[in-house]
Amino acid sequence: MNKTYPTAEAALAGLLFDGMTIASGGFGLCGIPELLIVAIRDAGTKNMTIASNNCGVDDFGLGVLLKTRQISKMISSYVGENAEFMRQFLSGELELEFNPQGTLAERMRAGGAGIPAFYTPTGVGTVIADGKEHKEFDGRTFVLERAIVADVSIVKAWKADPAGNLVFRKTARNFNPPAATCGRVCVAEVEEIVPLGSLDPDHIHLPGIYVHRLIQGQQMKQIEQRTVRKREAQ
Repeated sequence: MNKTYPTAEAALAGLLFDGMTIASGGFGLCGIPELLIVAIRDAGTKNMTIASNNCGVDDFGLGVLLKTRQISKMISSYVGENAEFMRQFLSGELELEFNPQGTLAERMRAGGAGIPAFYTPTGVGTVIADGKEHKEFDGRTFVLERAIVADVSIVKAWKADPAGNLVFRKTARNFNPPAATCGRVCVAEVEEIVPLGSLDPDHIHLPGIYVHRLIQGQQMKQIEQRTVRKREAQ
């Protein structure tokens, strides 16, 4: 089965609606499905809940959807380096559900595996655990976390074949695979689509059974700020 579409707009056709939940891959500015994000912006879909490790920066990644006020709630771990995110949150325009990074990844993975909830010790005794069920196992307290199941997942991969088998590159593998699996429909953008059968099965990070639609396109290579200091004289 060939799952490729000519454009991001075509790949998202019929999937978007106001009030939907989207799981988006990416870690920092690495592995962000920027072409699909721009297509969602241009579609004008509103009141969205976005589950993602972060919300990009002011003018890149998911930050472009904040700028157009299309996101009503973020489920994320890291919100730094995005002034508009901070402004909307502090003004009450944006709802925020904070998650430890490992918990967020596991909530996505659990959603993809059909596990409705799980217990974790992470966050016990902090505001993260407020209002959640607690239970003790072997003398240790755990908090119940619900899985995330999104209406649509959007992810970025390095390579794919027409059947949707994906290969991720380096840290892009951190959040893209669990984000991909937790969507009822997964749309992937990739840098290269190779012929069917040319990918070594041992090198495939995400089987095509999880991927429903594919696009190929040129993406920008963005990096986050790097902090450096002078080397002290020896």
